[in-house]
Amino acid sequence: MKPFKYTSANNIQSAIKLVGDNPNARFLAGGTNIIDLMKEDVEHPDELVDITRLALVQVQFIPEGANKGGVAIGGLGKNTETANHQLIRQHYPLLSQAILAGASAQIRNMATNGGNLLQRTRCPYFYEVAMPCNKRVPGSGCGAMGGINRMHAIFGWSEKCIAVFPSDMSVALAALDAVVKVRDQQGRERRIPFADFHRLPGDNPEKDNNLLQGELITAIELPKNNFADHSYYLKVRDRASYAFALVSVAAALELDGNRIVHARIAMGGVAHKPWRALTAEKMLAGKAATETNFKAAAEAEMDLAKPLEHNKFKVELGKRGITRALYMAMNQDGNK
Repeated sequence: MKPFKYTSANNIQSAIKLVGDNPNARFLAGGTNIIDLMKEDVEHPDELVDITRLALVQVQFIPEGANKGGVAIGGLGKNTETANHQLIRQHYPLLSQAILAGASAQIRNMATNGGNLLQRTRCPYFYEVAMPCNKRVPGSGCGAMGGINRMHAIFGWSEKCIAVFPSDMSVALAALDAVVKVRDQQGRERRIPFADFHRLPGDNPEKDNNLLQGELITAIELPKNNFADHSYYLKVRDRASYAFALVSVAAALELDGNRIVHARIAMGGVAHKPWRALTAEKMLAGKAATETNFKAAAEAEMDLAKPLEHNKFKVELGKRGITRALYMAMNQDGNK
């Protein structure tokens, strides 16, 4: 065991300062990922700053600002409590479905909303310290590129990293155009559109997101929308539970009769970040909500994929997944 310092923060600014002043410090909330990374010798923080006592657990309507009428969920709210909250179940059932599709009940009881966004890839080459991994040791190479890459990316990958982002919750948040609120050492807040929060690997795969050192996620804003009646989260995995997605799809439709006013589609298990299926969305806007149109949109999106040696099956799986998720969303009848 490598020694580390444990500090319990009394307020938000003191927590941010402690981590901001020490590049090797990490926030500790549910601990469902960082503790595993330490045990597996993947990460070696010399200080953990416990933020579990901070008052960032609210789920409430947003009274003013750009997302007025939407709902904000606290960065330290537990995944289970968020998924089962009346406001989320009523107005954002897609998010409830996605959270409940991830992990075990015990992990969801501990995991926090902010932590869910910050979890790291489960690529086996990232966890196996004897193997090269640019995400773990920049410049060491990508073991997965020439290895077994069945679970890896088909969109947005680079020669330096082909890992995928594991979160189910984040796929729904991407489809819902969420906004991440963060605070820095000077007490300044900034709001990051979800599409800009996570990164594609590019030349710096060690960076999973665009947070600066010490910035803390205080809340996640969900804009008001008309998707509640027609949304669905589909997760395809190797076994029925407690497994990460091969491909997942968060689909949401705003319908006027049988005409699609707006469509939102995000995918998991296919890229270094939640992947917005923008091509499919554009194709569906203004079209009739039919299985034929769903299939055409799915094919157009998946034609852009660049599969690897062992994951070519994900292209067909993605086509069928998008089509199925849209069909289920269309027929949700208010998710009742």
